[in-house]
Amino acid sequence: MSDSLHILEPSQLASPTRDARFDQMFPLLDPGEVERLGRFGEPHSYAAGEYLARVGDPGIGLRVVLRGSVEVSQRQHKGPNLPIVVHEAGGFLGELAQLSGRPSLVDAVALSDVEVLLISPQSLRAMLIAEADLGQKIMRALILRRVGLIESGGGGPVIIGPKEHADVLRLQGFLSRNGHPMTYLDSETDNCARTLIAQFEVTPEELPIVLCPSGALLRNPSESALARCLGLVGAIDPERVYDVAIVGAGPAGLAAAVYAASEGLEVLALDCRAFGGQAGASARIENFLGFPTGISGMALMARAYNQAQKFGVEMAIPDEALRLECPVEGDGGWHTLTLANDERTRARAVVIATGAKYRRLPVEGLERYEGASVHYWASPLEARLCARQPVALVGGGNSAGQAAVFLSGYASHVTVIARRPLADTMSRYLIDRIAAQKNIEVIEGAEVVALEGEGSALHGIEWRRRGEEVTTPLGIRELFLFIGAEPNTDWLSGTGITLDPRGFVVTGESAAPSRLPLECSRHGIFAVGDVRSGSVKRVAAAAGDGAQVVSNIHTFLSQGGAAHG
Repeated sequence: MSDSLHILEPSQLASPTRDARFDQMFPLLDPGEVERLGRFGEPHSYAAGEYLARVGDPGIGLRVVLRGSVEVSQRQHKGPNLPIVVHEAGGFLGELAQLSGRPSLVDAVALSDVEVLLISPQSLRAMLIAEADLGQKIMRALILRRVGLIESGGGGPVIIGPKEHADVLRLQGFLSRNGHPMTYLDSETDNCARTLIAQFEVTPEELPIVLCPSGALLRNPSESALARCLGLVGAIDPERVYDVAIVGAGPAGLAAAVYAASEGLEVLALDCRAFGGQAGASARIENFLGFPTGISGMALMARAYNQAQKFGVEMAIPDEALRLECPVEGDGGWHTLTLANDERTRARAVVIATGAKYRRLPVEGLERYEGASVHYWASPLEARLCARQPVALVGGGNSAGQAAVFLSGYASHVTVIARRPLADTMSRYLIDRIAAQKNIEVIEGAEVVALEGEGSALHGIEWRRRGEEVTTPLGIRELFLFIGAEPNTDWLSGTGITLDPRGFVVTGESAAPSRLPLECSRHGIFAVGDVRSGSVKRVAAAAGDGAQVVSNIHTFLSQGGAAHG
């Protein structure tokens, strides 16, 4: 069976992961492993030339090839499909989309008459848990295949617009943080982009445009509209009552989702933009237990997100919760969430894991530059914008330190402006690392007082020492803000949930008598992570909250599962 799977040549796909880990990305199952999978699927046949999968069509699960051969290829915005691999007996088709039945990102066509074992998304998740060693092999392959698609820049939507346009960066950031492949065409330099703009009579105000795999054209879409066009999020069943609805998919929310679902609870997890929260924007986390060499926040949160899907968590991202309605005392009803798209969903318990929103710099005209020249996270997308250019970063916490070190590998010079000495707010290892970087300059006891630029393009800033009047100009085009965050609790207005003077959710006995440790002043509603009053603002602490809250939920549900006031 060693010759029954091969890569097609020649191939133009650029995927370092595929080249380095091909055997793990496309492992072959031996006859015994295929037999073990038999109880999870049903046989299905395809004629030569028939498509097993098309880009944009809903995923129907994992397909294990029993007989015949199947060619898998990746679509490009121009030219023929690029071949990826040919599966024969022992190979299997699928990537992470198969866990949730989301649309296919590749085409797969039968090269001969083919017989497969079709394993539905629900059965696939059951198999991953029941067959631990085999499940590990398959799960690793699904993850690596998604990584390969992202690296090769195909199989997803095509974004067309000016390179540094704020909405281009917004949409690229949204897809990147949701782990979705994409292609970008610069409307100012790419001839194909210009042709499409002329063909569809797109005005400058309508840029960027997005071509979805389904063929739909979106004009400067919202993130929600793009997600629905790509099939990333679907309608929520209004008749279903979940055991727990988790609002927020940062480390606390994802941890709660993983532990709750692994213990048999029916879980809905929502987030208004992407999984990972602020942790997902961290360039490198080096003090998280179990990762001695560090791990990027995106990589850590992606693992948690995939883990939650493996246990059957229903993900609604992006879906924003606008309002929470609590049952009237003693009526035994459910908690109801109203979403920004006017959908409503019900749950026996609710976990508030909305974290905190980025604090904005109190400087006139800031909103003009946000998204284009002013950034609240430092990912590879932002790093490419500041390649070989001087940048400024405002902040003195650990996230600021991580971002400064990360950006120093791209920018010609990084100026860190902090209101207080770094020793007061930053971990020692980060201070030492910053000191070791020759292109990082730290200015302590200072603040930014003015921004200068044209349109959405920043040309420079002015800063001054605190308590002084003299300002100093600094010529930069990219400004990064890591100046802390405020609790994301505005949407809880009218619920009667007790907040502390700073707006964080109070829990336990401090909230009301006879409350569970992470329960709010309303029964059946819990708060975890950064949004909780008194929480330690660390990724590990947030994940710990998420794990702990599940025992609180079990206690609540064992008492009847309905709110009592």
